[in-house]
Amino acid sequence: MFINFISLVLMMILSLLSVAFITLLERKVLGLIQIRKGPNKVGVYGVFQPFSDAIKLFTKELMFPLKINLYPYWLSPVLALFLSVFMWVVFPYVYIVLSWGNSVLFVFTVMSMTVYSIMISGWFSNSCYSILGAVRSIAQSISYEVSFFLMILCLLYFISSLNLTDFLKFQKFTWFIFFSFPVFFMFFVSFLAELNRTPFDFSEGESELVSGFNIEYGGSGFAFIFLAEYLSIIFASFFLVLVFLGGVVNYFFFLKLSFVSFYILLIRASLPRYRYDKLMNMCWKSYLPSTLMLIVFYSSFISI
Repeated sequence: MFINFISLVLMMILSLLSVAFITLLERKVLGLIQIRKGPNKVGVYGVFQPFSDAIKLFTKELMFPLKINLYPYWLSPVLALFLSVFMWVVFPYVYIVLSWGNSVLFVFTVMSMTVYSIMISGWFSNSCYSILGAVRSIAQSISYEVSFFLMILCLLYFISSLNLTDFLKFQKFTWFIFFSFPVFFMFFVSFLAELNRTPFDFSEGESELVSGFNIEYGGSGFAFIFLAEYLSIIFASFFLVLVFLGGVVNYFFFLKLSFVSFYILLIRASLPRYRYDKLMNMCWKSYLPSTLMLIVFYSSFISI
């Protein structure tokens, strides 16, 4: 029990620490794409830049806009960070912290709750831009989450289990991506929408909503939202690797995780923002029918 607790605490600390380096990687990737250096002043090659940014944010004076509802306003960033950290308890560590038969349902339940933090932030900030960003995020989540769970259901037919660790056991010799690439592609695109990342960053589109749902946040509140967003990116990469590129949890597993994270960051530098109504049309008219057909196909394949 004590070892499980130490493993859980260590995992959460290291996952939060990894956010510093993925933000540095993103800024370096954006600099490379835009033919500039990126952060390179603080420390060797700018390694300590994320830590100096964190110190700056957490030492800023707390400012409270006049029209906010104070307690929900400050609860929302804490809730977002808590949910992002809480998802990591299903990580297949050396000592399995929480491994039960319904861990896939647990992950999807926690992921679906992240939209509530955006809704609370947008509504209780009492700003027109933040409310628009929150409404966009809610409508967006309703669109993709229906087909999102059906996509993973296609793969659950193969393992006949809701335990995430079973994905590792069934992919020792071949990866699921080889015979379910259409599911992987749709799942990856849906995950980008779940993360509010480019090209689906409608809840905080700078060119339309200034900063969207987090427009009234600064200092530690913004830092918590920032940590939650990038921690979710790392977890999304882990989940994609575990489900489609699984195998033994070793150095190669983390290499695959780093590659998927890098690709998610590269998309931000490469693609323009998608149109809001087109995402909803794509989810309801393309992804949902395609996923239902794939479920029928895989279920018939397994029954044979």
